[in-house]
Amino acid sequence: MEALVCKKLGDPTSPESKSIELTTTEPIPNLKSPTSVRIRVKATSLNYANYLQILGKYQEKPPLPFIPGSDYSGTIEAVGPSVTKFKVGDPVCSFAGLGSFAEFIVADEKDIFGVPIGCDLVDAAALPVAFGTSHVAIVDRAKLKDGQVLMVLGAAGGVGLAAVQIGKVLGAVVVAVARGAEKVQFLRSLGVDHVVDLGSEDVIQSVKEFLKSRKLKGVDVLYDPVGGKLTKDSMKLLNWGANILVIGFASGEVPLIPANIALVKNWTVHGLYWGSYKIHRPQVLEESLKELLSWAAQGLIKIHISHTYRLQEANLAFSAIRDRKIIGKLMIVIDDKRSTRSKL
Repeated sequence: MEALVCKKLGDPTSPESKSIELTTTEPIPNLKSPTSVRIRVKATSLNYANYLQILGKYQEKPPLPFIPGSDYSGTIEAVGPSVTKFKVGDPVCSFAGLGSFAEFIVADEKDIFGVPIGCDLVDAAALPVAFGTSHVAIVDRAKLKDGQVLMVLGAAGGVGLAAVQIGKVLGAVVVAVARGAEKVQFLRSLGVDHVVDLGSEDVIQSVKEFLKSRKLKGVDVLYDPVGGKLTKDSMKLLNWGANILVIGFASGEVPLIPANIALVKNWTVHGLYWGSYKIHRPQVLEESLKELLSWAAQGLIKIHISHTYRLQEANLAFSAIRDRKIIGKLMIVIDDKRSTRSKL
């Protein structure tokens, strides 16, 4: 089968580094247990974590060689003798730490989710990690309530855009922070209550003026996949009793959250590593993804895919992630004979 294999750690944006290699001779994986299924992959997300993993800078470092993995979708091609929930031909989606950058992947039936009628299969592949991370963070951890103020940093990225939409579904007042006119315009088109352009505006001043105009005291939930100075500035806007959701550090700088201020202001700081929920609280993930798939089928949330590539174009795909050209999600479409290009 066709697969993208990481042979050595290095820069996947550069063909000269030879860190990734497209092969057509990778063995098709066998069913691993009576309850496992084999899925013909339709599409898989390329997330920033995949880029870091191939660079050797991610917290999980699999042994070489490996096939990168992420959230994916496809149709069931084979089932084990004890599988009861699915049959051959069913459309499904799931997520994998490794292995989805290939034509076929094997998973246990308990780890996959049926894609409901009305939900596009490529969109379904974009949903589990980005929307799952944001849903678990905002709903399960911060317990965002109707009317509260949610401030989303990196709001035009995959998890940020998901957080913005989830906030709106829950009835929150959403403040989004992004950089560049195109991203700001797109966020405004989603009905975001206030958007700050990092490239031309002062975050603290802009948000304070907005809050004052709405007679709001401050931010109740800070969703932060960025880190660095932006986190430090945003903390000046937080309410007493606010929740801080630590999602990632796209800026490359891990921020310091002063414990003395957290104490005085009764802040709650939540570290959120979504992938570990599969081990420690799998029921939370299952309930979260079921709700998200239902929302997607109803049109309450929309998966915005700005770029799609084929496996053969992996270097270009990783470059787009590195250069922050993405609004929403970047997808690798595998079961597709079209010459798949960027939508922007």
